[in-house]
Amino acid sequence: MKKISKNNLKVKLIIGFIYQDEAVFMKARQLLKKMFGKIDFESVQISFDCTDYYEPEMGKLLKRRFVSFSKLIPIEDLYRIKLCTNRLETKFLAAKCRRINIDPGYIDLAKLVLATTKDYAHRIFLRKGIFAEIALSFRGNSFSPNDWTYPDYRSKEYIDIFNQIRNLYAPRC
Repeated sequence: MKKISKNNLKVKLIIGFIYQDEAVFMKARQLLKKMFGKIDFESVQISFDCTDYYEPEMGKLLKRRFVSFSKLIPIEDLYRIKLCTNRLETKFLAAKCRRINIDPGYIDLAKLVLATTKDYAHRIFLRKGIFAEIALSFRGNSFSPNDWTYPDYRSKEYIDIFNQIRNLYAPRC
């Protein structure tokens, strides 16, 4: 296995989207592709019905999709990418409401990390109001949830997606 020095650690950027309007998703996807390069994985559209948290702002019948990018990113860039995706969400506002939720994270050999603006006991402060949490840990031959992992991220469907993305990353390490 190729060793990566800790000063130059590169990880697999993933982005999760929650949206109602497919056209909004496609525009956001295209803008992110311009920023981060070629998309090497895109999940099928998934119904986002595990919570109604986003419904007051974004409406009902929400959808979820994940993408990953070919080009690896420096691990320390996660907070910058989250700030960038927060700004991108504002480009799609309608009546001061988000029409898309864009959540970046990364996969490495051991875990899936998500960036968030919300602090909690299991989250680590990065910079500029951005926190990180280990949503899934890789154990044996698959990702496994932690006690605090969101219900949707615990599903077999999501874990299968993240295992596929990890397999794209693993041969490069």
